[in-house]
Amino acid sequence: METPDHISALRVIGGNLALDFANTAEGTPEGEIERENLLSYEDLVFWGCHVGILSGEDGERLLRKGRESPVEAYAVFARALGFRGHLYGLFRAVAEGKQPPAESVEVLRRYECETLSHADLVPSGGGFAWEWALGDELTGVLWPIAHAATGLLISGPLGRIKGCAGCNWLFVDESKNKSRRWCSMEDCGTHAKMRRYVERRAAKRKGSLD
Repeated sequence: METPDHISALRVIGGNLALDFANTAEGTPEGEIERENLLSYEDLVFWGCHVGILSGEDGERLLRKGRESPVEAYAVFARALGFRGHLYGLFRAVAEGKQPPAESVEVLRRYECETLSHADLVPSGGGFAWEWALGDELTGVLWPIAHAATGLLISGPLGRIKGCAGCNWLFVDESKNKSRRWCSMEDCGTHAKMRRYVERRAAKRKGSLD
């Protein structure tokens, strides 16, 4: 299974699966979407493999089922984008120190109920963990995302969720002094420094002409 370039190039920087899913659309610091990276149910499956929630075998099986049932696959894809919008709105509000939209919290609650109805408790390490047998359930790719989002909302660290100062992406700030401002210093951070440099040069030139 060959992952499309626009999926394999997506950076995984959120620090939580739910935030990485919210970050599959790119845009401005104000939250406006300028580029959509998930264009079909197949892209959703490829992304699931890219971030490790689907095995190659899972991915192949879901791709086959999606091609056999295109109407169902499209419906799941539409649900996924709607769910992503609620996750983004919920955690962006948290990042801005605001109360999350009640509707988005309720949507997440419903997804988590659906998720746990398909999960088993299995031994893991010294304890137990939830595990999903996806089978050919097209919606299955959303279950680990919903569970990760619920865990983040319940257990945090909510105070470390931030929005990038250069784009619309969200991330968990794991720096010691909570000083991280960018989703990636190599991308948004460098661009912002270059922009400030150009602005300073322009201001200096203007000042010398006055």
